[in-house]
Amino acid sequence: MKSALIAGITGQDGSYLAEFLLDKGYKVYGMRRRTSTPNYENVQHIKDQIEWISGDLTDLASLIEAVRISDPDEVYNLAAQSYVAASWPQPILTGNITALSVTNMLEAVRIVKPTARFYQASSSEMFGKVMEIPQKETTPFYPRSPYGVAKVYGHWITVNYRESFDMFACSGILFNHESPRRGLEFVTRKVTDGVARIKLGLQNELRLGNLDAQRDWGFAGDYVKAMWLMLQQNEPDDYVISTEETHSVRELLEVAFSYVGLNYTDYVVIDPKFVRPAEVDLLIGDCSKAKKKLGWKQEVSFVQLIRMMVDEDLKRVQAEARYMNVMALS
Repeated sequence: MKSALIAGITGQDGSYLAEFLLDKGYKVYGMRRRTSTPNYENVQHIKDQIEWISGDLTDLASLIEAVRISDPDEVYNLAAQSYVAASWPQPILTGNITALSVTNMLEAVRIVKPTARFYQASSSEMFGKVMEIPQKETTPFYPRSPYGVAKVYGHWITVNYRESFDMFACSGILFNHESPRRGLEFVTRKVTDGVARIKLGLQNELRLGNLDAQRDWGFAGDYVKAMWLMLQQNEPDDYVISTEETHSVRELLEVAFSYVGLNYTDYVVIDPKFVRPAEVDLLIGDCSKAKKKLGWKQEVSFVQLIRMMVDEDLKRVQAEARYMNVMALS
């Protein structure tokens, strides 16, 4: 039985990856910070199948202990401060958690289990003000947020450890990937949650920023398969994972609202406070290398993804509304 240690297991990607690895017969260790109110929402259905280990990305000693206990064949570093908008008001936190913590994870693996295969979650936000369309593994980085800058550091320190210490370390440059488990602060989920609430009469407007920003959006459940495939190769390397399509926020709104029979122009309000200080205007990835070398391909289309998210948010919001009605009557 192979074993895997996942940092960031309670997040969107970590939960899908844990499911995927458990289905393949792995022993899965999930690293969690010590908190008074841990959030297991995304992994509640598999919580008892996971071996839980305490660890903090900013504390090397705890990471060393986590690697020692799990003795992993594979390590997936998915943990980060991953909300781009929050990286401007919290740049130092973002640097510590999203950048320097990658070095801590790599050091822990190097010291305890240097033969373990390591995956680093890089990001298309590293391309920022794009220097090439579409973006591929050799496209120069030009990050446009503290988050993007931090991810560039994490990416290059992973390459450096691979070349310096002969570690099997890979970076997956994943373009935007979404799901019903995406946090409500992200634009895709903000839209699908807003659509559900407006359709059910619980909200009358949706406030957004730049509707013309374009992203390459895929399904997180498809993308975690690519992470695993990278660590099954004979040699470590870095790969772009994308759908090779780009869609604007406006298109996202059209798909989501029309799915429930509404016109987004009747409900969407442009709010300057949601406009980024430095915008990333266009992201579209070239994943031909991943298709050829990993045999990876997406299975869920953009439209299918957004409709899936709307369906799940409708169910959730309806359940919340019923609960609130019951509480009000009790």
